[in-house]
Amino acid sequence: MCKVSELPREGEAAEFEVASGAGRRMICVANVNGECSAMDNVCVHRGGPLGQGMVEGGKLVCPWHGWAFDPKTGAASHNVTAKVQVYPIRVDADVVKIEL
Repeated sequence: MCKVSELPREGEAAEFEVASGAGRRMICVANVNGECSAMDNVCVHRGGPLGQGMVEGGKLVCPWHGWAFDPKTGAASHNVTAKVQVYPIRVDADVVKIEL
């Protein structure tokens, strides 16, 4: 997927293209308090690009309409039944891998 040095800095998010059995897809990686989490890049509200959002108060905030998501569970702050899929991150040597 990428090298550890390419991960977003603390308090930031980024988009990464990841290969899966069904092709390639964009994944959002957010760095909250020094810990990176991976999740779907598409906001469940209106399809905004989560990886272009920002981290505020420990949540990833969609840049389009401000929906905030818990990067560990994928749950929206105001409605826990609205979720984005989260994925485990694994580091092998200097390579970061996301398990889809």
